[in-house]
Parts: sequence; C-alpha cells; structure tokens
Amino acid sequence: MLVGIESSDDAAVYKINEDVALIQTLDFFTPVVDDPYTFGQIAAANALSDVYAMGGEPFLALNIVCFPDCLDPLILSEILRGGQDKVTEAGAVLAGGHSVSDDEPKYGLSVSGFVNPLRIMTNNRAKPGDVLILTKPLGVGIINTAIKAGIASETASREAILSMTSLNRIGKEATQDINGVHSITDITGFGLLGHAIEMAEGSNVTFRIKSNDIPYIASAEEYANMGLIPAGAYKNRDFFIGRAFISDQIPVFLRDILFDPQTSGGLLISVAKEDSQQVLDNLINSPVAYACIGEVEVFSEKYVIVE
Repeated sequence: MLVGIESSDDAAVYKINEDVALIQTLDFFTPVVDDPYTFGQIAAANALSDVYAMGGEPFLALNIVCFPDCLDPLILSEILRGGQDKVTEAGAVLAGGHSVSDDEPKYGLSVSGFVNPLRIMTNNRAKPGDVLILTKPLGVGIINTAIKAGIASETASREAILSMTSLNRIGKEATQDINGVHSITDITGFGLLGHAIEMAEGSNVTFRIKSNDIPYIASAEEYANMGLIPAGAYKNRDFFIGRAFISDQIPVFLRDILFDPQTSGGLLISVAKEDSQQVLDNLINSPVAYACIGEVEVFSEKYVIVE
C-alpha cells in the first residue's frame, strides 16, 4: 500500500509492480440538480476526479445506485446514461455495478485507475517557494443551493453545471511530465480552505492565498449575500477555522465562498514557481476559469493565510 488512510488523500494506491500502481476510489451522493442525465454526469465526473488528483488515468468503473421504487425507471436510465457518457469521455470502461432500493436517489461510481509508482501525486508534498494553481472556479455549492430554492438564474445554473461536468483530466494533463509539480488535491466537500488546510498540514507548510485572485462563479456573490449558504459551509468553517487566518478585510460573501463545499470541484496544484507558467499555459483550453491563487511558505503559526 503506497497511499492509505493516514494522509486523508483522495484515493488509495496499491503498488502492483515497479511500473504500475492501482488507484482505487469510491464516491456517490444525492442529486444536486433536477435533470437526471446531468446529475449522472456530475456524479461520475466527481468520482473520476480522485484518480486524476492522484496523477493517474481511470480505466474501470462500477455504478453505485440507490433508487426509490416509486420513481419512474426512466429517470434511473437517464442517470446511468449520464454516468456512462462521462466514463466514456474519460477513456474508461463502465462494467455494471450494484443497486439497492432506497427512499432517496443516490448515484456515483467506484473507480479504478493506473499510475506509475514514481509519478503518484499526493496531498502532502507541497514545498516552500511553490505556487498554488486552482483549475476550476468556486461557488457551485452556493449556486446549487439557489437552484434548489428555485431562484438560480439560467446563466448561474449553466456555469455551475459546466464546471461540475468538466472532467479534471485537463487539470491532470496540464501537470503531465512537469517535474516541479509537487502536490495535488481536488476541491470537494471541505471547500477550498478545508482541502488547502489538509494539504498544507500534511506538508508542514503555510499556504498564503490571495483572495483577489480566487476564481469564482460571479452569481455566487449575489446568492451568498442573500444568505443562500449550504449547511456544509458552516460545518467546514467551524471545523477548520482554527487552523487558518482570514484577513478582516475580506468581505463576508467571499469568506462563505472559501468554505463552500464543492461538487466535482477543481484541482489545487502546488508547483515550483519556475514551472508554474507551463501549467497555466497547458490549461489554456479549459472550458472554465482557473488561476494562480497563492504561494507556499515555510510554516508560520497557521496552515493557511488568506489576505
């Protein structure tokens, strides 16, 4: 076992031989959008993301399905079709799975991937002097809350769905064969700050994040100011706030976005400064916003400083 539970990493990694290691992950959740096909795409992209975060390529996936007997089976068919299309886009194979009857729909994947043991990316190897790059905008948790409340605009919904359904393969490929890429994690339920804190703590460094450089979906500011904050954001804040310093100058809505739980969020990449522009250049064809958001420093009192 090369990567297990000890580092709270994105997936488990088991060495098969000198050239191949197996990546194994599992993720599923309740619907975040009304359209079943889109939900299937989002859930699949989210599960596949863990393999990309470890520097690997997915090759095999199995469906995980919970579905109420009272709902039309055609809804389930659309969910599965969405998942199948994303797995196919990733170049992997979807080979069945398992379903149970449940009161609320849930869907996701168990995914296996391959990686060279010498090229595994973990969340605990960031180094002082590195630059931090985020490959997707924040705010989808807030916008999903607005969608559930029935007040999200068509533009906001479209931007959030584009982000959530975009595979993190482009982020992973942007780091390919760049020796200065030291550490990667994907931003999901703990929000940017939660996952950044885990990454910095595992690496025993401090992340200095520049709030003005953080990409987020514009509508998230409006909905955050309206109080449409998911419960998970408050849980993240309560759990992680003691390990971070957030400047008083940062507006309340942006504080909420920092802790906003993301579904199928982007990759947070820690890369040597001299190689950071190459990663950014490789992201040029990304369909969503990305940015350099900060730097890695020698540890000083807090794991993350946001200014």
